[in-house]
Amino acid sequence: MLDVSEIKTVEHDVLIVGAGGAGLSAAIEASSQGMSTGIVMKSLLGKAHTVMAEGGMAAALGNVDDRDHWKIHFRDTMRGGKFLNVWRMAEHHAKIAPDRVRLLEEWGAVFDRTKNGLINQRNFGGHRYPRLAHVGDRTGLEMIRTLQDHGIHQGIEVYMECTALDLLKNEQGEVCGIVCMWRETGTFTIFKAKSIIFATGGGGKAWDVTSNSWEYTGDGYAMAYESGAELMDLEFNQFHPTGMVWPLSVKGILVTESVRGEGGVLLNNEGTRFMFNYIPELFRSETADTEEEAARWLAGDPKARRPPELLTRDVVARAINEEVKAGRGSKHGGAYLNFATQRTADDIKKKLPSMYHQFKVLAELDITKEPMEVGPTCHYFMGGIRVDADTAMSSVPGLFACGECAAGMHGANRLGGNSLSDLLVFGFLAGKSASQHAKKITKYSEINKEQASEIIRNATTILNRESGTNPYLLHEELEQNMQTRVGIIRTNNELIKGIDHIEKIKESYKSVKAKGTSQFNPGWHEALGLRNLLITAEAVARAALLREESRGAHTREDFPGEREDGLKYNIVTSKGEDGRMKLIKVERPDPDPELERIAKSSIEDLENEIAEERKQ
Repeated sequence: MLDVSEIKTVEHDVLIVGAGGAGLSAAIEASSQGMSTGIVMKSLLGKAHTVMAEGGMAAALGNVDDRDHWKIHFRDTMRGGKFLNVWRMAEHHAKIAPDRVRLLEEWGAVFDRTKNGLINQRNFGGHRYPRLAHVGDRTGLEMIRTLQDHGIHQGIEVYMECTALDLLKNEQGEVCGIVCMWRETGTFTIFKAKSIIFATGGGGKAWDVTSNSWEYTGDGYAMAYESGAELMDLEFNQFHPTGMVWPLSVKGILVTESVRGEGGVLLNNEGTRFMFNYIPELFRSETADTEEEAARWLAGDPKARRPPELLTRDVVARAINEEVKAGRGSKHGGAYLNFATQRTADDIKKKLPSMYHQFKVLAELDITKEPMEVGPTCHYFMGGIRVDADTAMSSVPGLFACGECAAGMHGANRLGGNSLSDLLVFGFLAGKSASQHAKKITKYSEINKEQASEIIRNATTILNRESGTNPYLLHEELEQNMQTRVGIIRTNNELIKGIDHIEKIKESYKSVKAKGTSQFNPGWHEALGLRNLLITAEAVARAALLREESRGAHTREDFPGEREDGLKYNIVTSKGEDGRMKLIKVERPDPDPELERIAKSSIEDLENEIAEERKQ
């Protein structure tokens, strides 16, 4: 057995893993509660994936259209999620988001402004009103800058380039610590904590075409799964409709929904604005203010109040996919997103400076003059660690989760812009609940030396093998498998083949080998992340096989359309006693009657109700 007593130990009341918007929000709240707070990240502070969220954060501020209200935001979110959202989480989000956005402004966020000096808001897919508070197309970057500046000055210990490996539990089955590895030196540290919050993001690097950066290897899902926590709804993977498909130098990189929000249109290779052919019946009747407005949609009137390019992401992604299948795709297998004819060059550079700059530099593409070639790219996980709606605690005591690595808020499909406000709201709630949990614990648990030794041994064995499988080749094999068999359109036969292939990759992974020493060894880091990706990919594929319907972002070609019983259950994944992955359908509780009434009300009735409330 390794002598873990020689390994450095650090203690914190609350430890957060992940330094994106959710992790920083949680850390700030925990610190404000008087907790000794630490935040571990495998990248650098300020480099989290949140900076790639460009369009804005959704909150019913009502600054651009004063008819907006938390009830309408809640209604939009539930309908976008195909009513599979955890009702209570969607309620928390809609109610709390405006205050968290205003608080971010108080902390120094420099938002774009209306003529009256209020936070400006823009249209986005699935939102009835202009609801996204934004900073040009750099909203995520501004959020991170503001949160980290506030957090550091408030008092948070930061541990950069430090990879979390696995959780430690005490004799009562409670989380009491985590083993981490410093990426620079390859040395280990054990963090003791009374509460641990996972804010680790998603697992999009399991797919070949993805908007996700290298950090997104499903670490939180896998570590939670290995500790005995439950995962939920992992079959719902959002493929953002507009990722770049060409040039290859920018393959998968996101073209923010703001491009469409500011007037960009989708065209096929015949020059047809095809989204008018894919408007679902629900949207035909409910997204228009009047019958005349609905008629303008159907007639393809480009002046309709909210263009069909701003339908929910699942609808737009499938529409592009259908155009490509029908032979009407762009030259490199996507669709053309034309912005150049809708706005002046100066206007584009002013409203979307990051978009203009990054494609000019990385792709030698001038979006003020040329259309972009875009297509669906794996973007976001609606599913994740199963948590309590009010406390954000998982099924393992002391382990909390928030942001993309937590399940429930978005249901079967996330609306654009809801992610950034989700980070603010549930980061805050997780930090608050984790602090309350930590306050009840008088002393740190003793570390189980056998547990810690096994975690470290599993990591170092990858280095100590004399020969073995190349982790980069295994990762590429996994990406191709998920892209072709567990992609945007799924079938029973392909999913079974995909699962079988994952099992083969898992066998190969048992002999994975990283050459070199522990210092500065990217091959070792790749191998460690691959374990988490394999767990994540298997959970996604098995859940996709079990859900025999098409709902939101999950499309089964052999089970078209939503099934009535699909709303009655969530798919919950856990590690069985035999070590194999176990999936069950768990019955959903009945929603609060008042929330159900709000979500299912017609928009006219709800707007009249809100107007009456405001008169009183």
